[in-house]
Amino acid sequence: MTVRSYDRLYIDGDWREPAGGDRIEVISPHTEQVIASVPDGTAADMDRAVEAARRSFDGGEWQRTPVADRIAAVERLANLYEKRIPEFAEIISAENGSPISFSMAAQAGASWLAISSFVTLARAFDWESERAGVFVPSVTIRREPVGVVAAIVPWNVPQMVAMPKVIPALLAGCSVVLKPSPETPLDAYLLAELIDEVGLPAGVFNMVPGGREAGQHLVSHAGVDKVAFTGSTAAGRTIARICGEQLKRCSLELGGKSAAIVLDDADLGVVTQGLKMAAIINSGQGCTNQTRVLASRSNYANVLDAVVETVRSMKVGEPADPTVEIGPMVSQRHQGRVQDYIALGESEGAKVVIGGPGRPADQPTGWYVRPTVFSEARNEMRICQEEIFGPVITVIPYVDQADAVRIANDSEYGLAGSVWTTDLERGNDIARRVRTGIFGINQFTADFLAPSGGFKASGIGREFGAEGLAMYTEIKAIYPPPAAGQLGTFTDAG
Repeated sequence: MTVRSYDRLYIDGDWREPAGGDRIEVISPHTEQVIASVPDGTAADMDRAVEAARRSFDGGEWQRTPVADRIAAVERLANLYEKRIPEFAEIISAENGSPISFSMAAQAGASWLAISSFVTLARAFDWESERAGVFVPSVTIRREPVGVVAAIVPWNVPQMVAMPKVIPALLAGCSVVLKPSPETPLDAYLLAELIDEVGLPAGVFNMVPGGREAGQHLVSHAGVDKVAFTGSTAAGRTIARICGEQLKRCSLELGGKSAAIVLDDADLGVVTQGLKMAAIINSGQGCTNQTRVLASRSNYANVLDAVVETVRSMKVGEPADPTVEIGPMVSQRHQGRVQDYIALGESEGAKVVIGGPGRPADQPTGWYVRPTVFSEARNEMRICQEEIFGPVITVIPYVDQADAVRIANDSEYGLAGSVWTTDLERGNDIARRVRTGIFGINQFTADFLAPSGGFKASGIGREFGAEGLAMYTEIKAIYPPPAAGQLGTFTDAG
């Protein structure tokens, strides 16, 4: 596929010239060649975008638009998006190297489904209700838009993490500034084109790509009311500090080092098929990936063999090939990072069973790594504690069920997890004892009508579900006038 370059930014309802002349080059992770370029947004560009969003929000046209009309506008976006799913998928695979089969299903197809799911949620959402009071007969409880939202998204699943920020914000009546990752700005341009076609009021949606400095300027901007961020835990800590100093709202979907607990009675055929989704999805570049596989000492060899054969069976290669299951890493820097972790694992005493340092012999170009499985891993090792973000799995032994839960919880993260067993009562018991925001029994998935997010260092807040929509609202209580002869409030009794 030939992808387009762009010369302008989407600000205040139109395509605007950037303030500076620097460009972001988008490089194919497979060919290592530049495939397109876009403007590199500056602090001045972010200022213009926030000012446009601020003006549109404070002017009130979109936030005062009836909810039903906002829903209808987002539904028009969903209809436009559905027709462009293959184009979104091809662009994302070209940008970040995701296998096209994954891009069609989870990068683009699921993003369209996410928009549609938020439309369904918004129709049933409790935007305004009446509640009985102690001092008054009733109180009106309103959900009002939080204000100007800075939505900052990473490169691994750029549309899938943009949707639970941009869409609920628009439905709630907020104005948005979207900053895509410099590795993957092209899909955000296509999204901006579709939103422009929907015809929202000027300034309600703005899109400016940029690097770390532009992102930090956006986060720090006094005109932003809420920051919605997906990315590393280190960056999330910085954003949380800035938002805390300014007392602005933030929601943070951060890293993970999740565990898949395999009980002795598990069907290993089910486990191995499930781990393709749970542990190696998107070439290992996923925050929910369960790269710590826990197996009992008595069943360790069987589980290890099953995991190794699963990895061995997965085809590595060009993202555009529909039979490929593992593509390249997004960048040369990230390729080096993953390979450094593989070398670190060996130095820590873990044993490489398949894979190891270096690139696949049949991939002379591209930022590929060898899918790797470690045995003899201990949970205190760095490869078991730190997020590698690549196709690297550690198989860790446990003594009994209580020990498995202890190991699963022995992490600064708490994003996802799973248990694999034929005893559903035991599975449900473990699901309630592992401290993560998402947990699967004999599967791993995430439903758009349910909340998604993490415990501990995996983040703050939730995305998707009614809870994710509520993150873009403020709660207001409106009291009716007192009846004749009654006190206005209990404080009047003094």
